[in-house]
Amino acid sequence: MRRVIVVFLCMIFCATANAASIIQDTEIESVITEIIKPVTDVAGVPNAKIRIVNDDNFNAFVMGGTDIYIYTGLLTRIRTPNALRAVIAHELGHTIGGHMAQMSARMESEMRRTMMIQALGIGLMLAGGNPSLGAGVMAGASGIARQSMLAFSRDEERVADDMGFDLMVRAGYNPNGFVDVFEQMNDMTSHIESRINPNAINHPLTSERLKNVRDKLANSDIKSKKFKSDSATTNKKYDMVRAKLVGYLDDATRIHTLYPNADKSDAAIYARAIANMRWGNLSGAAVGTRTLVARNSKNPYFYELLGDLEYRYGHYDAAVDAYEHALKLRPNSPQIETALALVLVERGGVGDADRAAELCRRIILIDASPMAYWVLARTFDADDGRADWAMAEFYRMQNKPDKSREYARRAVGRLKPGTPEYIKSNDILNSAK
Repeated sequence: MRRVIVVFLCMIFCATANAASIIQDTEIESVITEIIKPVTDVAGVPNAKIRIVNDDNFNAFVMGGTDIYIYTGLLTRIRTPNALRAVIAHELGHTIGGHMAQMSARMESEMRRTMMIQALGIGLMLAGGNPSLGAGVMAGASGIARQSMLAFSRDEERVADDMGFDLMVRAGYNPNGFVDVFEQMNDMTSHIESRINPNAINHPLTSERLKNVRDKLANSDIKSKKFKSDSATTNKKYDMVRAKLVGYLDDATRIHTLYPNADKSDAAIYARAIANMRWGNLSGAAVGTRTLVARNSKNPYFYELLGDLEYRYGHYDAAVDAYEHALKLRPNSPQIETALALVLVERGGVGDADRAAELCRRIILIDASPMAYWVLARTFDADDGRADWAMAEFYRMQNKPDKSREYARRAVGRLKPGTPEYIKSNDILNSAK
């Protein structure tokens, strides 16, 4: 049981339909939200929701206007808060510009255009014209549409860069964050971009984007502005987020390259402690974790890590104490509450199941996650229909409809009609019809 549960402690993963996964972590989400809030506010998206995608690609995007998806590969590579702010400003530029709707309309227009050109090609063949000419017209139609869409996409990227630049200025932060991002991108892609046709890709060449932003920064109005600087505290918080992700997700070589043993900073100790716990080196993890707690007695996330570690040792009481302390320092933290509920369920003391159920219900109301339902199911007896309902909800959020319906049918068969869980189980069954 413990081996199953440990996977979800501290950093909770939710599988999505396309097999990617979303990382739910209070520390990462809150720090990034704090960093990008100035640009989300001026963009008119004050309630932006951060979604961390467990993927090593250098990428981010905005969906639905308020959900901002940021890949772990971007977070572990972008070195400063202001560079991250610039990336999100660019993505919000797409939202402000209505580019998704424009892209959809343009695709529809190009599809109609392609069909008309292809119809001309068919007409030439049927009319007894040159068959090769008709076939050539048909084959060329899709190529024309593709080139048109690529050009349209490149133009939208240029507009998003300009809008993102303006958002940074309006938010009071130096848009030279774009220079940091494009320089990093140029380092990664220049050897490839030098050999490709710039008209065959959907983004402008990075070298072009870098030149454009440098030209804008040279404007006298921009040069005369006084911009805000990130505080040492903000920089440290961002360093800790990057260290946490590296510690949980990267291999030993990269961890030791980025955070060698000689590095005694909190970020380096954090990354190594997490990695050691992940690899089963609990004594090494304990030294690092307790050093962090001693240095930073007000940091809730170090107590969260201590709770994870104590649980791995099998010290349930100590784990509960550590999570409780973390929640005193950082109330209303769904992921920490989920970890606490997990340990309470496994400890199985008097009142533990009730407390775990209470935590899970609160989490579901505030920020529902698959794991909250998974733990809630284990607070009930195995033959309790409420456990079946909770598992139906778990699989529903995991985008596994067959399993969700299987458990919903069990729940309906066991629950009293009219109860909330009965009604919700029926809703799952009816939604599949």
